[in-house]
Amino acid sequence: MTAHSDNTTTRSKGKVYLIGAGPGDPTLITVKGLELLKRAEVLVYDYLATPKLLKYVPKEAELIYAGKKGGVCHAHTQEEINQILVDHATAGKIVVRLKGGDPFIFGRGGEEIEELAKHGIAFEVVPGVTSATAAATYAGVPITHRDYTASVAFITGHEDPTKEVSNIAWDKISTGIGTLVFYMGIKNLPCITENLIKHGRSPETPVVVVRWASTPIQQSVVGTLATIAEVVKKEKIKPPALIVVGEVVKLRDTINWFEKRPLFGKRILVTRTVCWRIRARTAWRGPPSPWRRRIAGMISMRS
Repeated sequence: MTAHSDNTTTRSKGKVYLIGAGPGDPTLITVKGLELLKRAEVLVYDYLATPKLLKYVPKEAELIYAGKKGGVCHAHTQEEINQILVDHATAGKIVVRLKGGDPFIFGRGGEEIEELAKHGIAFEVVPGVTSATAAATYAGVPITHRDYTASVAFITGHEDPTKEVSNIAWDKISTGIGTLVFYMGIKNLPCITENLIKHGRSPETPVVVVRWASTPIQQSVVGTLATIAEVVKKEKIKPPALIVVGEVVKLRDTINWFEKRPLFGKRILVTRTVCWRIRARTAWRGPPSPWRRRIAGMISMRS
């Protein structure tokens, strides 16, 4: 089911479709999301939305890269992104806002929809496969299991730095929830593990950290609350990555299906003649690394 808003006062304007692109594998986008991509007149897309999906957008569409990377590299501020959506929709365009994962789970989708509603702009929200479930699944970890836990929580690992008081109830989640999944928590991993142990979680609790989940460059490392910060540092794990904490991580040895596939992690070279046409796009900035470095082997720009 999708959330939407439409009325007679907004029909003369354009419309914004906020779509979850899923965790990285382009085939994990929803059927509805893919169909709406094909109708886009303006595409505003994020760092975590795979560039493989760009080939489904009409050639005449305007592409605007609005990615944010680790809080240090922003193509646009959130306020600028909000204004871009408003301006193009007000001009009568069909705007697709493509976000990695699910737009309403730590994706600031709610803030963008609030801005559209304030300006009387029609919108629709299409959910996506969130990174938490995808990362766990592709790492071979069921986040719930009758023999281990009946509860799971999704938690930000990177709260708004301007907050004076944390919204995370460490004393409750540490022992009250079976599986904990932290988004955007690599930088703060030592603080996360310290808080969980401090508030009663066993230092021996298993942890898996999954980087670039569901993609050919997925990387997973395992440890415990006492050791995972050092493991991540040693293996040089960088964002984007998800942190899964809980006894269910023990099942990875049995259920790790994706990383055990015969060709996982291998690069296949197919020789052929390719004609490349580079078409100038307004506001085109191109996807950032590591996608930019791999784009030649991943997609062919639409001619």
